[in-house]
Amino acid sequence: MPRYYFATRVGEDLVPDPDGRVLRDADEAWAAARDLIRALLRESGPTSRLFSAILEVTDEAGEIVFEFPFPEALDPQGESGGRLH
Repeated sequence: MPRYYFATRVGEDLVPDPDGRVLRDADEAWAAARDLIRALLRESGPTSRLFSAILEVTDEAGEIVFEFPFPEALDPQGESGGRLH
C-alpha cells in the first residue's frame, strides 16, 4: 500500500510530515486529510492562521497528489457529496 505525506503550508512556510501514513489509495488519503485538518482547526481556535493554510498531500516520490485548502474541510457538502480531487 502507498505512503502519503501530509505537509501543512501557511503562506511561504511549510511544515513537513516526515513519517507519512500508509493508506489504501488517494480517496482514503483525502478522508485522512479532511480529518487531520478538522482536528488541527479544533485545536488552534477560531482566529488561527490555519484558516488560510493548505494541506499538501504527496506520495513517496514527493509528487503532489492533491492540495486541500483548510476551509474546504469545513464545507458540509463534503460530507454527502463526492470527492473534491
